[in-house]
Amino acid sequence: MFVITADQIDSRTGADLVAAEQSRINAQHGTALALPADRTAGDEVQALTDDAGTALALALELTRGRRFHVGIGVGPVRTPLPSATREATGPAFFAARDAAIRAKRAGIRLAIHWQREPQGTSSPASDAEALLALLLIVRERRSDAGWELFDLLTTGLTQAEAAQRLGISAPAASARAKAANIKAELAAVPALVRLLEQTERMTRQEPQP
Repeated sequence: MFVITADQIDSRTGADLVAAEQSRINAQHGTALALPADRTAGDEVQALTDDAGTALALALELTRGRRFHVGIGVGPVRTPLPSATREATGPAFFAARDAAIRAKRAGIRLAIHWQREPQGTSSPASDAEALLALLLIVRERRSDAGWELFDLLTTGLTQAEAAQRLGISAPAASARAKAANIKAELAAVPALVRLLEQTERMTRQEPQP
C-alpha cells in the first residue's frame, strides 16, 4: 500500500489549503483510494491507495506550486481498515511520516520511504526518489504557458487539438511542448510507477513485526 502525507508549507501564516486539496483528491482520485483522503494534524492531508500510479499522481499534484512537503510511505497497513484514513495505522503510515519529515529538509520537498530500506545501498524507493527529484526540477522550471499546454495534453487531447484550443499554431505548440519538457515527463512517469510497484512488492516479501 501507499500512504501519501502532505504537510502544508507555512500553514501558520498562510490560508488553509488542506480542505480544498482534500476535496480535490477525493473528487479526482476517490475511486482509486482505499479510504477517502483525510485531514490529519491540522495542516496535513493524507491519502491511502494500493495503486502506484495514483500515489505518483498525488505526489506530483501536491508538489506543484511549492505548497506542500510530501512524503510517500510504502508498506502494509493494519487491517481491517477503519472508517477514516486518520484512524488507520501500520508500517506504510510510519514510513509516510518519516518521508514527510525528510521532505522538509529536501530541496524538492518530497521523499519516499519504506521501513526496512537498506542503509547505504540502492533500492527501488531510493531510485524512484532520485528520478523524481530530476522530474520535479524540470516541472519547477516550466512556464505558465508550458503548464497550460501540459494540462490540456493530460486530459487526452492531441497536441494539434491543444494548439487549436489555445489558439496557437501547431509549430508553436510543438516549440512550447519542447521548452516545457512535456515529452520527457510523460515518458518518465511509467518508469517511476514501475519503481514504486517494485518497492511495494518488496515490502510484501519482508517479515512483519
